[in-house]
Amino acid sequence: MQSSSPSTVQVVSRRTVKPPPRPRERIPLTTWDLSLLSADYIQKGLLFAPPPFSTTAHLVDHLEAALADALATYYPVAGRLAIEQHLDDTGHVAGCSVSVDCAGQGVEVLQAVANGVTVADVVAPDADVPRVVRSFFPLDEAVNYDGHERPLFVVQVTELADGVFVGFVYNHALSDGTAFWNFISAWAAIARSRLSVSDQGASGVRAPTSPIFERWSPDGGAAAPLVLPYADLAGLIARPTLPPPPQRERMLHFSAESLAALKERAAQELLAAGDAAGAAAVTRFQALASLLWRSFVRARRTAPEQEVVFRASANNRARLRPPLPAAYFGNTINAVSTEPVRTSELLARGGHGRAAAAVGRAVAAHTDARIRGLVAAWDAGTGLAAFRLFDPNGMFISSSPRFDMYGCDFGWGKALAARSGKANKYDGKVSLFPGREGGGSIDAEVVLSPEHMAALELDDEFWAAVSPDCLMPATKAY
Repeated sequence: MQSSSPSTVQVVSRRTVKPPPRPRERIPLTTWDLSLLSADYIQKGLLFAPPPFSTTAHLVDHLEAALADALATYYPVAGRLAIEQHLDDTGHVAGCSVSVDCAGQGVEVLQAVANGVTVADVVAPDADVPRVVRSFFPLDEAVNYDGHERPLFVVQVTELADGVFVGFVYNHALSDGTAFWNFISAWAAIARSRLSVSDQGASGVRAPTSPIFERWSPDGGAAAPLVLPYADLAGLIARPTLPPPPQRERMLHFSAESLAALKERAAQELLAAGDAAGAAAVTRFQALASLLWRSFVRARRTAPEQEVVFRASANNRARLRPPLPAAYFGNTINAVSTEPVRTSELLARGGHGRAAAAVGRAVAAHTDARIRGLVAAWDAGTGLAAFRLFDPNGMFISSSPRFDMYGCDFGWGKALAARSGKANKYDGKVSLFPGREGGGSIDAEVVLSPEHMAALELDDEFWAAVSPDCLMPATKAY
């Protein structure tokens, strides 16, 4: 979409939404939360057909009212981060801790207009994600540490020529993607219920879920403030010092049938190599991860003797013993990594199966004992900046097709597409989304340098697995 640029999007109003008054409290952050202070805010959003409102301002009124009801339950989202210094017995500063200060400071809702931008521009098939999408998300220069001054959640409702985009910008130190989408889903459910009643002014609708805000402690019980041996953390926050290098970004679709074929191919290769256990355990995720990993290595023309690794974020909830409840509201993710493997071995005959099995071993090794070991070994000096470390030979998968993005119906139907902003992107980063048609399909948001993306576009093995873009349902004019 050459004619559309970030300057096409203009913010026309800004509102602050606060939860009902309640007793003030502080929720201490854990190592999982603190590890993300140098990362960018989460930027995810949903593209919709025109909603049944006479003006975008009326739509924003509707979303604002529902959001206020959601914040009555999800009140930490309306808070701020707070840093507290701790003194030793002599009165000197011994360290500091970080918490969520739940004082109802509020979230922001922005109304914007994207002049001349259409739904088809945003989701043009067989093309890069247009740069104008980045302008659907505010706070694009903020890192999570900035949440002690900036809102932890900002919404931008952008009016298109024939639709609307609702962009969510969310402080990742507050929670992981599981809890984030639970919150968005609860907000959407309230918005639907408000439209379903005859009285449009109905209020006080409660969120359908009950989040658990008490943070996990490896010792059991509620987590106490984690005192770090620093008077302040500002100097430990790793911020980008240079403009990011050029990137290309594509949203690629993998149908359920394509993923099943990738899984079967990996299983057959493992059987041929005598690994019956690996063949029986292979999953669709492992097969897709193998395809992406090997294709990226080819696109980068990595030297045959160079060792490469695959990394992905893993949800710890079900892996801990006892497991954390699904409603746990906080971060509970770690990165898992394969053992290093030489490029020549990864790309050799049968490499798809071996790579899938390597991913499977990495996931299986992420047990309760390993998670607790990582927590015990965490060091703020390196942990607060770790997210900014970049491996030019590696790749990383985040987000999850298990997130019910398309279930977030605010009252006028299922979203047409899910997209993200510029946050936390670099060469080799992949974010997984559920396919709109469901059934186990997956959309992969792939970010590569222009040179590497051009090479990927010539990779026949990779494109044989990519499915045609789904036909988007026609937008309905009200």
